[in-house]
Amino acid sequence: MIDLARGVLMASFGLSADEAWRVLVLAARNTGGTVRGLARDLVGAVEGNPQPGALPEAVTAAVAEVRS
Repeated sequence: MIDLARGVLMASFGLSADEAWRVLVLAARNTGGTVRGLARDLVGAVEGNPQPGALPEAVTAAVAEVRS
C-alpha cells in the first residue's frame, strides 16, 4: 500500500521516489497518523473512496514543504 501511495504521489506531483516518501512521512506526522494509514487513505481516495477531512490539506502542505 505504501508503494502504491508513493506512486500516486510521484505521478500526481512529479516527485521522485524519495520525495514521495518524505511527503508521506510529513503528512502522516502533521495529521497525527501513521504512514501506513495515510497511504491506505490516499490509495482509497484514488479508488473513489471519500477522503478523510485533513488528507488533501496535509498532502498539499507536505508537497510544498518537500519542494521548498
